[in-house]
Amino acid sequence: MVAAPPVARSVGQSSNNSAASMATVAELKSALREALEARGVLGQLKARIRSEVFRALDDQSEERPPLTHENLLINELIREYLEFNKYRYTASVLIAESGQPEVPLDRRFLASELNVVEEPSAAAVPLLYSLLSHFLSSADSGKLFLRNPPNPQQHPQQANKGDGESL
Repeated sequence: MVAAPPVARSVGQSSNNSAASMATVAELKSALREALEARGVLGQLKARIRSEVFRALDDQSEERPPLTHENLLINELIREYLEFNKYRYTASVLIAESGQPEVPLDRRFLASELNVVEEPSAAAVPLLYSLLSHFLSSADSGKLFLRNPPNPQQHPQQANKGDGESL
């Protein structure tokens, strides 16, 4: 019996090794996915990738409104709500699209800026929930009269130079 040439053996072995390494790569991918999910990192990575893709595709020619003090506070209330409800993908897009700082504002600072005094137990939920609860359960049967705020796309100093009309 004549032995197969060494080249033929190595090709056959290579084919077997390739199948074995494919199974190993698939197992590695699966193990990596499970580990990242268990650590809670996979969702964050996906959100970051989506955010970066959004930034790359974003039309920079369209001018965005400036990040005024009011917009900063509103965006922060929304971000706190989104993160509390685990809407991380949406929060990452909000941050990328609005120009909101990556690091959230301190909650005490946010409450202070909104002239809100919190009970310690209220800190367990986003400020937006507490504000809504206040307005829905207000013992005062009077109505809240809203007036026309300054143009949110202008800086407050610029808005004060306008005609000053209010509702």
